[in-house]
Formats: sequence, structure tokens, C-alpha cells
Amino acid sequence: MKKGVATVAQSGEFDEIIDARTPAEFAEDHIPGAINLPVLDNEQRIVVGTMYKQQSPFDARKLGGAMVAENIAHHLRSTLHDRPRNWRPLVYCWRGGQRSGAFVAWLRMVGWDACQLEGGYKAFRHHVIARLETLSPALRLRVVCGPTGSGKTRVLEALARQGAQMIDLEGLAAHKGSVLGDLPDRAQPTQKAFETAIAHVMETLDPSRTVYVEAESRRIGRLFVPDPLLAAMRAAPCVSIEASRAARLDFLVHDYAYLGDNLARLQASIERLSQLQSRETIERWQALAAARALPELFAEFIDLHYDPLYHRSQNRNYPAFPDAPRFESEDLSPAGVDQLAARILAAEG
Repeated sequence: MKKGVATVAQSGEFDEIIDARTPAEFAEDHIPGAINLPVLDNEQRIVVGTMYKQQSPFDARKLGGAMVAENIAHHLRSTLHDRPRNWRPLVYCWRGGQRSGAFVAWLRMVGWDACQLEGGYKAFRHHVIARLETLSPALRLRVVCGPTGSGKTRVLEALARQGAQMIDLEGLAAHKGSVLGDLPDRAQPTQKAFETAIAHVMETLDPSRTVYVEAESRRIGRLFVPDPLLAAMRAAPCVSIEASRAARLDFLVHDYAYLGDNLARLQASIERLSQLQSRETIERWQALAAARALPELFAEFIDLHYDPLYHRSQNRNYPAFPDAPRFESEDLSPAGVDQLAARILAAEG
């Protein structure tokens, strides 16, 4: 390691990782576990950048230097005031340039063995892309298939509780994958943050053991499954959950119960299906939504939207699906899902 500089591969050697970029940059994506201590906030960076381009680079650096010094002083008095003498932080900014360099210089003057990330966030982003490309085909994936309402995500969670490895793509994407999949309490991350989260999970997995993942289309809400992972999933063997229609309907009504409390969101989701369904059908669904008649509404979703879409896409997207072992279920309650997961693991050996 060059004195005062570290690579992405060495980032695990530090006590703490500090992202010195703006809060907006941090929100878009960041190294997992990093804390955001910006040396310029969102507005300050715009002011300095505008001055640099339109007025004078020297004046911009003078103003920016004052702002950076003030912000670093604030961080030293607040967040960092209790860090011990032997604390070793790694600091990064966009390209490993002036923002993180200034922060590291101050930290080293204090007496801490601080280092700057070589290449900054851009180097980390290249690392994420490379890891997705390398790790995706190396994993022993097993794709859990089944029509909407089969409880596939709950089965993944049950498999994990019983000791199996899994990647919960819908959890990482903060979306349930279907047209009604927006979560009431979580916005979806950015595409970059989604990919970072996937790569981070992959790096924790044992490639010699099976990794379960839910069958997905290319998109989960407004996010895209990374191409290397999607290709590996579509080449992987499958298991199929064949839950009864009654079990699926009961599961959907309970799993999406919060939709009854947000009529506007539910009706907006229904309207998005207007290119796939007749106007008469859309109007009937809107009326059922307005009446909070979720059992009747989801029954029609199953018969007229979810199942036709599933049967059209499954064999096309997952060539191994016709040979997948089938696991029938009449019970998708928590206990029933646990039993289903245990049966899958027993059959898989």
C-alpha cells in the first residue's frame, strides 16, 4: 500500500470508510458501510462548480477551500470527536481527487493513519461491474419458479432460515416484481445502488454451495437485473412451486393488504395495464378497487393477467423450467411456507 493511498481491494483493512462526496452523490450509490461526511454539500458544490466554469478557477478554489475547511472542522468536532488515536479511516470522493485528498490531509495532521481511495468512487464502480461479471456465472444458482402469489420470496426467506444460501433480488430492489409491486414504505434504490447491493451479497456466498434465487423478468419495477446475473439465472436449473389457486389468492390478499389503504396508488397501478386489458376490464377492476374488494380483484388478476403472462414467459425465459421438480402446496401460511422450504431442501439433498 502506498503511503496514504489504498485500493478498492484493500478497503476491508480499515476501521471506517468515509464518503466525502455530497449527500446527493452518496444517495445515488456508495460503498456498503460507508458514512457520508461531505466536504461540500449539494448546494456548495454547485456554487463552486459554476464559479469555476463561469468566473475564475482561482476564485472557485479559494471559495471551495474555505467551505471544505469549515465542513471538515465541523466533522472533527461532531462525528469524529470520539475516534481513538489508532483509528484508521479510508476516505473517498468521486475520482480520488481534491475532496478526499483535503480530508485525508487534515486527518493525517491530527495524527490518524488515514488513507485516500485510489480512483475514488469510480474505481469502486468498476469493481462492482467486474465482480458481477465474474461471480454471476461462478455461482451454483437454483431458480425458484412459480406464478404470482406462490410466495416465492417467502420461500427464499424460509430457505435462508433453514441454512440455505439465497439472493433476494426483490428485497434488494424494494419491489415485489409485479405491476402492484411498489412498497408502501420504501422507495426503490438507484440502478447503481441495486447493483452494488447484489455484488455485496454475492461476495458473501460460498460458490461451492447452491444459491437460491427467485425467477425474475429483466425488470423489477424500474430497475434492471444485471445482464451477467440474468444470463446465469436463465441457464440455471429450476424448482417450481405449484400452489393451489385458493392458497395463492389467500396469500395475495394478505401480502398486499396495504393496497386497500391507498386507493390512488392501486388505481394508478391498474391503469398501467390498460394496454394489456380491455377498457371494460380496467373499469371493472377500478370499481373493485374503489370498493376495496381485494379478494375479487386479485382473483381476476390471477385469471386474466398474472397466469397468462406467466405461462407465456416461463418456458421462454427459463429453458430448464420444463424439467424442474414440482412442489405442490395448499398452504402458503408462514408454517406452510416453512414446510415447503424444508421439502425443497430435502429433495435437493
